[in-house]
Amino acid sequence: MLEIPQGGDIVFKGEAVSWTDKTDHRQLSDKNQIIKFRTNLSMVFQSFNLWSHLSILDNVIEAPVTVLGKDRQRMREAAYTLLDKVGIADKANAWPAQLSGGQQQRAAIARALAMEPDALLFDEPTSALDPELEQEVVKVIKDLASEGRTMLLVTHDMQLARDLSDQVLFLHQGIVEEEGVPDILFEKPKSTRLKQFLSAAAN
Repeated sequence: MLEIPQGGDIVFKGEAVSWTDKTDHRQLSDKNQIIKFRTNLSMVFQSFNLWSHLSILDNVIEAPVTVLGKDRQRMREAAYTLLDKVGIADKANAWPAQLSGGQQQRAAIARALAMEPDALLFDEPTSALDPELEQEVVKVIKDLASEGRTMLLVTHDMQLARDLSDQVLFLHQGIVEEEGVPDILFEKPKSTRLKQFLSAAAN
């Protein structure tokens, strides 16, 4: 795991990944089980994290071929479809450094989708972008949400959270301050911290 949890339990598809035992010690699933869990999840990072030495096309196909053992030629065809889905099929043979920030993030989303995950994890996917490029990425994420995909989105953008979410959790220093459906949580917040945060965001 990238980070070892300090508390609580992690359960994915009914199976425990991390938990605290009766003696209050942290336990983790065995390595093979964690690898299996990882292949069911795809992450889109704040800073893109594309491989600079690979073309955009190869960035998309590398993990499915290497990790899942997919046929490279079939994945090339699938990758073109995914790049078209996020609006950058014409950039397939470009290098990451030749793309704008918004294009790189869309390439990262295509790469995540190539793993055919059960869930997509987004870590502040728009915070490194200027407003114009941000809207390119927001559109792609909204399109994915409209397909009914399971997504976990970490963001400080309250409008994005409101537009995309079925359920919102407001965190403060790693603790859930408040949670609920967007319409109620944003219109009738109960937590003082959430009220302050929404007020500051509005200004």
